[in-house]
Amino acid sequence: MKKFSLFFLVFFIAINFNINVFASDEPKVEAKGSILIDYNTGRVLWGKEENMPLAMASTTKIMTAILAIENGNLEDIVKIGKNPPKAPPVKMKLKVNEEIRLKDLLYALMLESANDSAVAIAEHIGGSVENFCNMMTQKAKELGAKDTVFQTPNGLDGENHHSTAYDMAIIARYALSNNTFKDIINTKNVSFKTNLSSYNLVNKNRLLSEFSGGNGVKTGYTGKAGHCFVGSATRDDMTLISVVLGSGWGDKGKAQKWIDTKAILNYGFENFKYEKILSKEDCKESIKVIKGDKESIALYFEEDVILPISDEEKDKIDIKLEYQENIEAPIYKNQKVGVCKIYINDKLEKEINILTKEQSSKQTFKAYMDKILKNWANIIK
Repeated sequence: MKKFSLFFLVFFIAINFNINVFASDEPKVEAKGSILIDYNTGRVLWGKEENMPLAMASTTKIMTAILAIENGNLEDIVKIGKNPPKAPPVKMKLKVNEEIRLKDLLYALMLESANDSAVAIAEHIGGSVENFCNMMTQKAKELGAKDTVFQTPNGLDGENHHSTAYDMAIIARYALSNNTFKDIINTKNVSFKTNLSSYNLVNKNRLLSEFSGGNGVKTGYTGKAGHCFVGSATRDDMTLISVVLGSGWGDKGKAQKWIDTKAILNYGFENFKYEKILSKEDCKESIKVIKGDKESIALYFEEDVILPISDEEKDKIDIKLEYQENIEAPIYKNQKVGVCKIYINDKLEKEINILTKEQSSKQTFKAYMDKILKNWANIIK
């Protein structure tokens, strides 16, 4: 494999003329674990103990909701059994034999964090709370969660019910890609009736009204977890996701989770912007062809690379190409022959394929002999 370390100095100098003199310092937060990621790329922009396993309280309900949306029919009528009414507050006060739409259960789950709603959803989708929690844990692993175990569908404390700020961020990022989920969490208030009761729900997420561009996601609190919040906001073309786990307890902690969240999101919007790091045609390399009808084939990058970066990171980007120096025919157009790796601050942030621009057929014996004779004729001239 052949490796190159390329520093796009001209690119960096050009974009550095645009330095943001108002860039702010890193946020200072009280949360035990916290993180900021970019929704579009998934890039981690900042973190504090983001991989520490912690209780995550009702932010758990993000996973409960997305599993229900993906695995259920929102118009299904759910008949309430004996277990949901046993859930502790906060709850809707569902009654045995009450019949309610799955979508209305989701409104109660995400707007007012109803614990009985979570149990009803779990039993409807998973057949049992235990099976649904196994589904939740498995889904988290599929999304790339590193250390998450769901033991309750509502976030009530369990012996091993935990996650990390990083894992909750990638779960939220996945959920936010679903339009139904986004519509539900951004609903300010909703009213509906069942066969036994009427409900008027109000969204408890203060970020929606207190932060410019706020559009998500879920609050949480238990005695073990403290005050938690997964937040989301969009300004211009950038959407950021923040997570704070364990921002404190009591009234102070309740206020602190909003302070922490706003500080993290403001830091992101003030310090990061999208920059094109690479274009498809920036690759000027080629590979030698062995036993082919072409001597070499030009290469290109599979896609443009656009990442959110800060001014301080612009001179800390390292681009490495790893590809075969030569390859035997036949070679196909758009065939992968290597990878391009983009590092920022020595951390791998993006990897894309290096592909061939054209094909090369295997050289026939006749063509091979013709080539030899042509070369010989040129020599003796």
